[in-house]
Amino acid sequence: MDNMAVYKKTLGFSLRRLGWDVLSVLILGAVCVGGFLIADKATDNGLIGLLIGLVIGLGVLVVLLRWVSYQYKAGQIAMITRGVTEGTLPDDVISEGKKAVKERFLTVAAFFAVTRVIKGVFNEVGRVITKAGESLGGDTGSTIGSVISSIISVVVSYLCDCCLGWVFFRSDVKSAQATCEGAVLFFRHWKTLAKNMARVFLFGIGSLVVIGGVFFGIAYLIFSQFPAWFETLAKEIAEIAASDGAQAASVLTDPGSLTLIAAAAIGVIVWLILHAAFIRPFVLVGVLRNYIESGVNDIPEESSFSMLDGKSKKFQKLHAEAV
Repeated sequence: MDNMAVYKKTLGFSLRRLGWDVLSVLILGAVCVGGFLIADKATDNGLIGLLIGLVIGLGVLVVLLRWVSYQYKAGQIAMITRGVTEGTLPDDVISEGKKAVKERFLTVAAFFAVTRVIKGVFNEVGRVITKAGESLGGDTGSTIGSVISSIISVVVSYLCDCCLGWVFFRSDVKSAQATCEGAVLFFRHWKTLAKNMARVFLFGIGSLVVIGGVFFGIAYLIFSQFPAWFETLAKEIAEIAASDGAQAASVLTDPGSLTLIAAAAIGVIVWLILHAAFIRPFVLVGVLRNYIESGVNDIPEESSFSMLDGKSKKFQKLHAEAV
């Protein structure tokens, strides 16, 4: 199967994740707006209601994304891995994906334990690289460090998915050992895998401009129809700042600026959802294929794990569990 065939065959996972993501965001928005309107009428302080609604909405969001959406993401990675390694996928990929996740991790807790370790390992090594940039000194070093950190955060997200794919691929060994192998695999073949990163950033920036721009415009047109909301919000922000003897930034007390900020937030949120659902999986297929192919004939042995023991305490601990 080529990359497009694997992507199309596993697209059902993206559609289901999209449904849950949209539902979560709608709930978040409804709770925030409801809190604002109720508090504005009851106490003449809608900002407090907005903040309470935001906290409640984020709680619901975390629960839905953690306990429901995760199985579609993990199942999709499992099936993408099978597609690129075996060249074929079952007709009912959704059921097979869920089955693969349950067989490999047994519980939700086990799945998140592995993903936390994977992220921890790559983030620890990433911080070492970031500090190297900052060590140049002065503003230049700080800027370089920030840029490197931003790039690494994107790279790490793909590496985590690739490493998770390797864990599914190496189903005949313990998860801890497979995770160690996956981490070593990247640092052994990083030059080959780094070639994929240009593609990652190209697709990411392109989708942000197109998707984010379109929905920013749509949101701005909608919000412009409710100027009273933003006038009230701007007034309350100014009053709260004044009560503390401070002066809020002009951008937060200007209704027009608040409208732009809200529209931009919607544009970014929608971009994050649609990019994660449709663009990212397409890019991931190619990245994961190269990742798996780079190690399928050169599976890291336990003796090679020591190369990362000194760079990451999390890896060192995982290495001990894998033995």
